[in-house]
Amino acid sequence: MFESDLAGSFDGIGIEIAIKKDQLTIVAPLKDTPSYKAGLKSGDIIVKINDKSTSDITTEEAVNMIRGQKNTNVVLTIFREGWRNTKDFTITRDTIKIASIDWELKNQNIAYIHIYQFDQNLSEDFKKIALEILKSPAKKIIIDLRDNPGGYLEVCQDIAGWFLQRGQIVTIEDFGKDKDQHKYLAQGNSDFANYPVVILINKGSASASEILAGALRDNRNTKLIGEKSFGKGSVQTVINLKNSESFLKITIAKWLTPKGDSISEVGLNPDIKIAITDTDFEAKKDPQLNKALEIINDLK
Repeated sequence: MFESDLAGSFDGIGIEIAIKKDQLTIVAPLKDTPSYKAGLKSGDIIVKINDKSTSDITTEEAVNMIRGQKNTNVVLTIFREGWRNTKDFTITRDTIKIASIDWELKNQNIAYIHIYQFDQNLSEDFKKIALEILKSPAKKIIIDLRDNPGGYLEVCQDIAGWFLQRGQIVTIEDFGKDKDQHKYLAQGNSDFANYPVVILINKGSASASEILAGALRDNRNTKLIGEKSFGKGSVQTVINLKNSESFLKITIAKWLTPKGDSISEVGLNPDIKIAITDTDFEAKKDPQLNKALEIINDLK
């Protein structure tokens, strides 16, 4: 659902979904979309779509059911950790326009960069923002990767190059026992390599988000703040079956952090664990960002 939309817009409700532990799970609701406004959260399990069970459903089938024409409704039956019962969410579809990044200056000297996805526009958009930050009073950086479902590896590698020294490992593609690994290296200008950095992650940080967070953690000892990430670190290929109407997805490799930790199904544990409660969400409080500001103030 997400990979096919990294170049533009679509009609739907604005969520990235995946099968996790045999359950249809929300990876991340995209900011300011119908799913986000309805209160859906990363880690929510979709039990039914329009009263049809999602047991044994494929991601592609779920996408086709959830998407639809603007101004039409879809009903998702959701179960969330900590709930006793499921809850129905009736959500009106809209045209989803996907942003990639924004930033603002906080506390006079902290650049707060929020990356929403690693789409094909991010490298150029990040370059523009980076030049603004370099000319600003900012001396420290918070990277917010919460609810970022990922995107293109090459874009992630490019962004990592701003924060790592050239030649440092960004991620390792591991093909299994007795097979050669492929290492992706930082190749950028390293302009932010000496800036103190902390990173925000949560259950919706997946794929390229986890790769970037793992790369800075392993290479720079960058602190991760928030909640455990999603754990989307497998490389898959599609094999079309003989009847040409079916296909099979096979995992051919897994992404590892520079120190060799697997991301797939495991995710990244934050160095400082702090959650956002439903009460925080309704009150528009952000204890995770507040903690990041507190931590980075002490970094030099």
